[in-house]
Amino acid sequence: MNAWLRQHGRAIASAAAKISAQRTTNAVSALVIGIALALPAGGYALLSNLTGLAQRTSLEPQLSLYMLPETKSSESEALGKRLRADPRLAAVRFVPRDEALAAMRGTEALAEVFAALERNPLPDAFVLRALDSAPGALDVLAGEYRVLPGVAQVQIDSDWARRLEAVLRIARTGIFMLGALLGIALVAVTFNTIRLQVLTQRQEIEVTKLLGATDGFIRRPFFYLGAAQGLAGGVAALGIVWLSIESLNQGVRALAATYGSAFQLTHLAGADGVAVAALAAFLGWLGAFLSVSIHLREI
Repeated sequence: MNAWLRQHGRAIASAAAKISAQRTTNAVSALVIGIALALPAGGYALLSNLTGLAQRTSLEPQLSLYMLPETKSSESEALGKRLRADPRLAAVRFVPRDEALAAMRGTEALAEVFAALERNPLPDAFVLRALDSAPGALDVLAGEYRVLPGVAQVQIDSDWARRLEAVLRIARTGIFMLGALLGIALVAVTFNTIRLQVLTQRQEIEVTKLLGATDGFIRRPFFYLGAAQGLAGGVAALGIVWLSIESLNQGVRALAATYGSAFQLTHLAGADGVAVAALAAFLGWLGAFLSVSIHLREI
């Protein structure tokens, strides 16, 4: 066990010496890797913020039934009784057109517009809450209510949230594909860096093999070098993402303040940051493994 630890200690020391001897080259490689990883990591951070915002703002799905302008009060009352008798509905609320107009006039952004109108353009409406809020069940209810007498339009108030969720799903797939492609690029960068190291030390490696060194002994320092380079790139990526979110938050806070909100973008969670750094280190190790395995076979 002690011999195994000593071997790994020497390998780590050898990798550290190589990094120190070529600080500028390794720093540039880490920066390139960091920029590449910052794109999917930053995209993931933004998606997490948008998903959280959608979950906080999405309301319980409701159906809104808008009546025809010429519908009489007696017809609206009859429709209300019919809706309240429907066992699929949990709640039915009637919104008279005058009440809707008063609410609109109480809205600061629309007060002047509705104050200038000579007559009330808003229709009477029913706001319905279904027992089953599944999209399919709401679509069935909406289809049935559209053909009821006096109904001009039926709107599912959660449609926008469902569309946003669909967009987010597409964006997640895009981020995953981008991350996979850039992960391959990270492996390629590490592969090339380690290849140059192997070629530079070719004679040293040949002598070491003649002295009886195993392939595992020769490869170990390069593995640590690749992992260290990937880890440095991962840390650089996290730094770039942190600075980017801080810069964006200046504009986001100002925009949110105009809506009376304190919303701001949050940074990657600690577990997510560790995952990014660990994945970068693994990809660096993988690039080193492929490079050393191929070139040692040639030697």
